[in-house]
Amino acid sequence: MARFLILAILLQSVYALHAQRGFEVGGFAGTSWYFGDINNDLKLNSPGATIGAATRFNFDERICMKAGINYIWLRGYDYKSSNIYQKARNISFNNHMAELSGQLEMNFLTYRHGSRDNWYTPYMFVGGSVFAHSPQAYYNGSWVKLRPLGTEGQKKGSEYAITSASWLFGVGFKMDLTDTWSFNVELSSRQAFTDYLDDTHGYYADNFQLEYERGPDAAYLADPSILIPGYNDAKIGIEGFQRGDKNNYDGYTTFTVGIMYYFARVPCPEILKH
Repeated sequence: MARFLILAILLQSVYALHAQRGFEVGGFAGTSWYFGDINNDLKLNSPGATIGAATRFNFDERICMKAGINYIWLRGYDYKSSNIYQKARNISFNNHMAELSGQLEMNFLTYRHGSRDNWYTPYMFVGGSVFAHSPQAYYNGSWVKLRPLGTEGQKKGSEYAITSASWLFGVGFKMDLTDTWSFNVELSSRQAFTDYLDDTHGYYADNFQLEYERGPDAAYLADPSILIPGYNDAKIGIEGFQRGDKNNYDGYTTFTVGIMYYFARVPCPEILKH
């Protein structure tokens, strides 16, 4: 029995050595794209930006868990659409988001820090995030927060939430730069549980009532439509007419590059050599 326990401990020690359980921390930066009511044809013509920090725990050579804190800037413009209705609708927005994310990663290849042979791998991941956001529009020389204006007729106190969540998935690639530093590239797509990243969801409100309750800025930003010869000869924001697609939530994608530092002990190359 004692011999069995000693053997089990030795085997576990060897496994832990090869698995290299341990933490990594690092940072990343990149670009972001919004997909929703103002970009429903999935064009990449209005990139934003993202930056953040992350920590990763390696369970073994294949499975990791990563948590991150992220700043994400999204934007969209109707005038960039090829759809003439959207050009006439003329809505635009910027959204600055603060996000906490977590994801489970699976390496396609065996990956060990400090290894001469297993120093890189592509990987896939799935997870989720929670975020705070605040869509804005540029009007009269300044950025105006849209949520407090109730642009679709929301009553005061019943505006959409400033916090929401998303599920995420994607792919990445990582490679050692040294025994402890690694280079990471990641493409991550998120499906949000809100349709208000762009402040556009359902139907136009009564613009006169909106101006009375919320002011002229709210009335204009609820319906900033323009005249397009041969298409519309008046503003299109008629009460009850469709303003957004309430059947689909918004989403966003990020592409990032970054570096991570590995804190656990790296075994000698001779131990890892096969």
